[in-house]
Amino acid sequence: MTTDTTPPSANWFVDYELPSESIAQHAAEPRDAARLLVLDGDTLHHQRIRDLPHWLVPGDLLIFNDTKVLPARLLGTREGTGGAFEMLFVRQDTDGLWEVMAQTGGKPGPGTRFLAKAPQNGPQVGQPEDSTLALTLARRGERRRWLVRPELGGDFADLLNRFGHLPLPPYIRSGREEPGDRQRYQTLWARPPGSVAAPTAGLHFTQELLDRIGQMGVDMALVTLHVGPGTFQTIQGDPAAHEVEPEWGEVSMVVAQKIIDCKKRGGRIFAIGTTTTRVLETASKNWGKAIDPWEGKADLTIRPGHTFRVVQGLLTNFHLPRSGLLLLTQALTGSKRLVLAYGEAVRLGYRFYSYGDAMLILPAK
Repeated sequence: MTTDTTPPSANWFVDYELPSESIAQHAAEPRDAARLLVLDGDTLHHQRIRDLPHWLVPGDLLIFNDTKVLPARLLGTREGTGGAFEMLFVRQDTDGLWEVMAQTGGKPGPGTRFLAKAPQNGPQVGQPEDSTLALTLARRGERRRWLVRPELGGDFADLLNRFGHLPLPPYIRSGREEPGDRQRYQTLWARPPGSVAAPTAGLHFTQELLDRIGQMGVDMALVTLHVGPGTFQTIQGDPAAHEVEPEWGEVSMVVAQKIIDCKKRGGRIFAIGTTTTRVLETASKNWGKAIDPWEGKADLTIRPGHTFRVVQGLLTNFHLPRSGLLLLTQALTGSKRLVLAYGEAVRLGYRFYSYGDAMLILPAK
């Protein structure tokens, strides 16, 4: 277990300045060509993702998030006024209503219809009406969270695949999707659809790299955490009071057994990404003496002072200032070490955020 002894939140590493040119606008090609900053105690090493096997040993366990990013961004016009709107699909409730984050002019009331246009590069459609999805506002909530009802039947993932746009973060080309993004903004192993943002640490892996890791005797496993918009919510006020919205996750019996086996053989457990970390540490809260499968809402906000029960090492991208992801990373490294790493990354021109480079935090020796 790793416990952070960071002083109170007034001394946490929460904010920093980043030149705009350091924000990656396109992903590295090939995937494992991205730079890798290795944090080994207080020592920094400058590598590439393809060098990751050098820092692993037989018996280690790497755990990845297998969620698939939905084309969750809906664009179109409001019926009657023709005003533009944008919605970000968040989840579907039990009544078939969609919870969305909405942005549009005025204050539309219940019954207002919105017409979402299918992207030009989307699936081919047979009839003109197939290029539009009507959404009726059922009720408005707080913080631009609305419930809308799609007027076409079908699975939400199928409808979004037809009418949705890739939800690239606004700091990547102002969210404008380009050819190739739909493949590049997914991990190789993405399976269950449900995320509105990619588990970005996993974007760095090629099949060749995965094969090399497996051949050296390192075990691998998949968990699920559907990444929601709350992950990127800006910290307002005291970071000690910041709470990240719950996200649905699952740790299967197969993964639970791999964790048990890794602990027995004295291997190290690495989370590939902060989303993987959150679901593993949330699941561990429900474990007593036994490590069991778990499914439910991952509601744990990890901040300095957290005692890690599963994760010992972490591969993660560089995160936005005043974000919960920065707090999570700091919980593992401590504030001084993270300040050192981020300072060097900025100084040496590392690429930041979703399409950027990565940092490997090695377990304490």
